[in-house]
Amino acid sequence: MYLCTRMKKKTFLFCLLLSALLSACRDSGNKFTVRGCITEAKDSTLVLEHLNIDGSVEKIQTAKLDERGTFELKGLRPSNPEFYRLRIADRFINLCIDSTETIEVEASYKTLGTDYTVKGCGPCDTIRILSLKLWQLDSKTDSIALDRSLTLRQRDDSIHAEILRYKDEVKRKFINQHYGSPSSYFALFQTINGARVFDMENDRSDVTWTLAVANAWEAAWPQAARTQALIETAQKGRAKTHRPVLKLDIDDDKIKQTGIIDMGFPDINGQERRISSLKGQVVILDFTAYGIEGSAQRNLELRSLYNKYHEQGLEIYQVAIDPNEHYWKTACRQLPWVCVWNPNGQLNDIMAIYNVQQVPTWMLVDRDNNLVGRQELLGDIETEILKLL
Repeated sequence: MYLCTRMKKKTFLFCLLLSALLSACRDSGNKFTVRGCITEAKDSTLVLEHLNIDGSVEKIQTAKLDERGTFELKGLRPSNPEFYRLRIADRFINLCIDSTETIEVEASYKTLGTDYTVKGCGPCDTIRILSLKLWQLDSKTDSIALDRSLTLRQRDDSIHAEILRYKDEVKRKFINQHYGSPSSYFALFQTINGARVFDMENDRSDVTWTLAVANAWEAAWPQAARTQALIETAQKGRAKTHRPVLKLDIDDDKIKQTGIIDMGFPDINGQERRISSLKGQVVILDFTAYGIEGSAQRNLELRSLYNKYHEQGLEIYQVAIDPNEHYWKTACRQLPWVCVWNPNGQLNDIMAIYNVQQVPTWMLVDRDNNLVGRQELLGDIETEILKLL
């Protein structure tokens, strides 16, 4: 009887332990971990916080740092990229959590937020770089604001110029490379002196880039609350900055005769298509709008060229600037070439870079991705295509 009782107890304890282990495994699969070391922060309280869409901050977990500064904090893993921060007093490190299970952070309290390392999440390291660049911008603008050798107007102009330079760098070097990355979303919402660096509702160029990020997020996480909020912001911006004309007010030709500036827009399936991916083919780069007069007849002419020379290496990359996405999708559904949508029409920076002052405008790109001419500089398009094929 005693032996039987002991065996029952052991069986019960084993089942209890197994249940706890299984529960722990399930919990660990639903959680993320942020761990590491923050030196020179003995007796400080480290807080892991979630940054909500509405700008509020939610405390997830805290840790009291000892002399070594090691910590391990956990939170529930989100179904789409979400933004968090590690904070001690008024200093913090920005983080992004998506499918990552563990992020490792090494930092010193003295340089928290500007000089640290983060492993386990690519976007987190890009966010680190963006945070450092913003801190440098903030320092530079503060220095200008305190420069009494300048007039008030000169200070305002200088600060504005620094912010424009910063935005241009972020657009070209960060967002343009990864529209759908959490770091691109993060960049759009950076603030300086309490105001957003990117004016996503009133600045035409900022609206363009916001739309590009919104499209990429919609393709990747269509149901996410952040995606829907970003789309609403982009749509408000487009409504405020949209011009009801197809002509751009540009004086200088911003594109060279050789080489292309890469571009990527969503196709009918929401997949980004880049013109650089067509290297090896002769490409008609066509900027158009399906809603303008003569568009249908022009597409018939392009189809004739496409059918005739496609097997020899001809491709068409057609950028539509129609304001209505549904209309664009309906109009291009049966077209055999690469059809993409520029969601902000003539306000997109690409239109300015390529000096597209009216639509339709076509250009020719050779097999090495070199721009070899545009319609006002070339004669018969078929003759020019045959030269390149």
